[in-house]
Amino acid sequence: MDNTCSLTAETDNLITERRNSIVTTGKNKSSICCTSDSLAGAVSQRACVFCGARVVLNPVTDAIHLVHGPIGCASYTYDIRGSLSSGSENYRKSFSTDMKEKDVIFGGEKKLAACIDELVEKYNPPAIFVYSTCVVGMIGDDIIAVCKNASQTYGIDVIPVESSGFVSGNKVVGYRAAGEALYKLITPKEGDVIEKTRKLNFLGEYNLGGEKWVVERYLREMGIEINVAMTGDSTVEALKKSPGSCLNLVQCTGSMHWLANKMQEDFGIPYIDVNFFGADNTAESLRKIAEFYDDPEITARCEALIEREIGAVREVNEKYRKKLEGKRAAIYVGGAFKAFAIIRQLQDLGMEIVLTGTQTGKQEEYERMGRLLSEGTVIIDDANPAEIEKFLVEKKVDVMAGGVKERFLAYKLGVGFIDHNHDRKDGLIGFEGAIKFIREVYATTCSPVWKYMREEKGGSE
Repeated sequence: MDNTCSLTAETDNLITERRNSIVTTGKNKSSICCTSDSLAGAVSQRACVFCGARVVLNPVTDAIHLVHGPIGCASYTYDIRGSLSSGSENYRKSFSTDMKEKDVIFGGEKKLAACIDELVEKYNPPAIFVYSTCVVGMIGDDIIAVCKNASQTYGIDVIPVESSGFVSGNKVVGYRAAGEALYKLITPKEGDVIEKTRKLNFLGEYNLGGEKWVVERYLREMGIEINVAMTGDSTVEALKKSPGSCLNLVQCTGSMHWLANKMQEDFGIPYIDVNFFGADNTAESLRKIAEFYDDPEITARCEALIEREIGAVREVNEKYRKKLEGKRAAIYVGGAFKAFAIIRQLQDLGMEIVLTGTQTGKQEEYERMGRLLSEGTVIIDDANPAEIEKFLVEKKVDVMAGGVKERFLAYKLGVGFIDHNHDRKDGLIGFEGAIKFIREVYATTCSPVWKYMREEKGGSE
């Protein structure tokens, strides 16, 4: 990995097997260990395979989402995504086969089939996603056969999502399972004709706090239409039209690169990576899209939009930079695309990033991350609470950007926190999202509450 070297003394109190998953930027070079299964007993911040599939598919608004497993797995409801809908609210209902000991011993296929019958009768959905869980993977229920039979019986798409947790200790496997399920849904059936259009698909966008609608507004002003987002505010019908698009935008690379590659191979749809978090990233992404269309009018409207919006962001940035310059920040998020955006935004505020990492980063992404950061920054893959706590304290962090699992750890240590998780209800995308982010960084970093917490603990300024 470029510009990184393994930590030595700093990791003495950490789990020995985790040493290669923690590096620090510097002159020596060493590759970070990533994309492997989580270490048993390390209490990884990652979620399970089932969760990886669920967060990708759940925003399909008019589908039924059925969890085949014990009732506890169904705690991952629509609330694990702050996704909003402009139409159907079916996705907000959570269904489970509620497997008991008897089902584990004798099999749950009949129970699954009965649940599908009941759901079709009551809701008449256009599609049903059936998620397998750890127990199902262990006892060997054939959900593929059950789903195939139900599809033939009812004439709708009943799609198995093979997301049994014991398949792997890596949430990324769940992303792949979701991608395969989407691919089954969108692949035209024999006799189907998909009309080619100049619209684009937006992959890896989940409409958290209405973020898809923000980008949709920008593109519409440029003269470009979104066919469907995968999967924020999407419908089954719209998803099935996705093979007719001329371009795929990929925002969350971890969850959607596999599907983007399959659509390029099988449907001839090229893709480009985009990032709409932060003003500069937004401007660059809009310009990449305009360049693809190669239309002078689209390019002119794109530049007018950027010129109008980016000035306000820079004005707010300069105002708060004076208050935030030199503050020390940590970042731990799900995927690398989000980490890149937050690094850039915090650096623009003059803040020093001393710790960063992800749940699902890849080798090349960590190499790029290392090039963005100053010497001495700790980079960590698939962290656990003990490691995060250690570095938050040692690096004297003022503020952390992360998800729901990191929030309470930061607060208990007296560290400000910025919520960038997938369950948030407030959008942070685009130019207006950049302004919200800057103000949130200031509000939490400079809150007087941390001073009183330090005094309570007997610390000093």
